[in-house]
Amino acid sequence: MATINSNFLKLKAGYLFPEIARRVRVYTEENPDKAARIIRCGIGDVTEPLPAAVVKAMHEGVEEMADRATFKGYGPEQGYEFLRQAIVDNQFADLGISADEVFISDGSKCDTGNILDIFGKGNVIAITDPVYPVYVDTNVMAGNTGDADEKGAYEGLLYLPCNAANNFVADVPAEKADIIYLCFPNNPTGAVATRAQLEAWVKYAKENDAIILFDAAYEAFIQDPAIPRSIFEIEGARDVALEFRSFSKNGGFTGVRCGYIVIPKTVTAKADDGTRVPLHQLWSRRHSTKFNGASYPVQKAAAAVFSPEGKQQVSALIEHYMGNAKLLREAAAAAGLPVFGGENAPYVWVGCPAGLTSWDMFDKMLGEAQVVITPGSGFGSAGEGYFRISAFNSRANVEEVCRRLKALVA
Repeated sequence: MATINSNFLKLKAGYLFPEIARRVRVYTEENPDKAARIIRCGIGDVTEPLPAAVVKAMHEGVEEMADRATFKGYGPEQGYEFLRQAIVDNQFADLGISADEVFISDGSKCDTGNILDIFGKGNVIAITDPVYPVYVDTNVMAGNTGDADEKGAYEGLLYLPCNAANNFVADVPAEKADIIYLCFPNNPTGAVATRAQLEAWVKYAKENDAIILFDAAYEAFIQDPAIPRSIFEIEGARDVALEFRSFSKNGGFTGVRCGYIVIPKTVTAKADDGTRVPLHQLWSRRHSTKFNGASYPVQKAAAAVFSPEGKQQVSALIEHYMGNAKLLREAAAAAGLPVFGGENAPYVWVGCPAGLTSWDMFDKMLGEAQVVITPGSGFGSAGEGYFRISAFNSRANVEEVCRRLKALVA
């Protein structure tokens, strides 16, 4: 008799964003006259078209695939050299990263979940709270947790509370952790970590023989030059950290799919017999076995992000989205709500009006203002009482959301 992975049964009823989609679908079915008014500021999906340089390169890649002389079949699983080198030259110059330490994938969401394949059981895993749900759910699926309590917290995870008191940047814990998930700029709160805070985490990882899984998918949105964009800007990080990056938000690749993970060859962990094994070696083996590589036209398009034209066009996209974030911040503040984020990230983290839970605010925004936001409790128990507004939208839609938010809360 076939059996299942019973860890899946520990998961809460639905992943956050499908649940949001379900509620929106029910609302539109019950209120068809209001469906056209709905503005979606929930899921962090981009709305603006791909940069022209990216489109041009993708067309060129497709044309190459249409000619027998330039056609390409299976590519290198780790990614084409031209893209890996472009990433190093443009993102990690002078940080000691080499092209063969970069692994191209179909997105950082996949990488942050798949990375668990190379780690053993029994690790103490530290998760910030609130947190991107994929970190938690993939650990549940992998059998790294017990059951969830009434607040949704899973036994076996070390939760690191993030709140207004610590500006939503977790402090290093007194307890020992083996694997630590950090995301900066943060999803969902929009918080960023200072150099001193990241130095403290690298120091902690070294002292505890821990590994930092650093999600930098939103690094392109950092406006403050004093804020590190990569964990590898911190001395010693090459010994204890992996970094996830994505083309989804800066290059608009959410529907195209391309990301990458950087694994320095100097990062090691212990085997059962106590020997040290490079994680680079393990991930390379995993990647080659379970992944056949991102498509050639997509990788060619990704490389165009780093062309002179691509850089200008990406910069314009980021300026657009961060302009939206500024408007949303100002509107929420004008409505008298506590506001965080939105200054170095495309997410604005907002406190709910007194007496409303996160899902209450979701229902209120949808039902009375026809605006879709993300309830903070969907990111963990510490997110209760907050909601996230995404700045990924047109300027006209954001201006309308600002008007509706002020009118709703007034």
